[in-house]
Amino acid sequence: MGNQTEISEFIFLGFSHFPKPHSLFFVLFLTMYATTLFGNGLILATAFLDSSLHTPMYYFIRHLSFLDMCYTSVTLPHVLKNLLAESKAISFEGCLAQLYFLVAFVGVECLLLAVMAYDRYVAICHPLTYTLLMNQTSCTQLVVASWVCGLLNSVMHTAMTSIVPFCASHKLDHVFCDVPQLLKLSCTDTFPNQITLLVVTMLLGVSPFLCIMVSYVHIVAAVLRIRTSQGRRKAFSTCASHLTVVTLFFTSGMFNYNRPGSSYPAYLDTLASVLYNVVTPTLNPIIYCLRNKEMQEAMRRVLRPKRPPSL
Repeated sequence: MGNQTEISEFIFLGFSHFPKPHSLFFVLFLTMYATTLFGNGLILATAFLDSSLHTPMYYFIRHLSFLDMCYTSVTLPHVLKNLLAESKAISFEGCLAQLYFLVAFVGVECLLLAVMAYDRYVAICHPLTYTLLMNQTSCTQLVVASWVCGLLNSVMHTAMTSIVPFCASHKLDHVFCDVPQLLKLSCTDTFPNQITLLVVTMLLGVSPFLCIMVSYVHIVAAVLRIRTSQGRRKAFSTCASHLTVVTLFFTSGMFNYNRPGSSYPAYLDTLASVLYNVVTPTLNPIIYCLRNKEMQEAMRRVLRPKRPPSL
């Protein structure tokens, strides 16, 4: 066992691998953060205000937009501060709080994306029973279950990480607090934590991804049986946005958490984290707006409501 010490704060070294000044990174990340908040906020407001979007699919999209705003806000404001400030420190308690909310929101989003795939599967493969299976009660239960599982998973990870004894080094070669990076600073064997992380990754990461893929295999088979090309295009268009978001989220997430860290330089680790936590939430509203005519038309109605006829 190494020399154990009381850790009161951690120092982020993630951007030390890039040449100064970091003002260009600050402007870039600030722009992306503003785009994330504005884009997802606009989708959230539009799906809530426009009655034509009060359907299960847009109910889940509202929650997805809210999640993207939340988990980006957990890390990015502190990243922006560190890009300009001399001190790159975060308190031990602040680090655990950041870890808790980050793991919680990411876990919920994994499950919610699987729920959205199930919604599309039922809508396309079993249209006659869609309103029965995806009623308001069922949709609420699926969302609540996703939140409960994500929050409980985060409680477990945060509790296990908080009792890990740390060595004298309190320097995190990262841009925010996350489980793998914190475990690297431990003085003791972290095998139980690593096994837990692997199991949870399988349950909340790989399992939802496989469910999504199986759903889309059935969806593609059902769409190809549609006789008219217009019907096939309409069916595929309702799934294209979700499938694009799924691909971005899971591929960047799996690369971020399941690659062998020793075989990659530190700057690549930072870039992978930025892709996972910043770029993906920024692109989500763009994807849903560009590929979704219903959303575009609803935004026009919300932003430019019809004026009452003059007398």
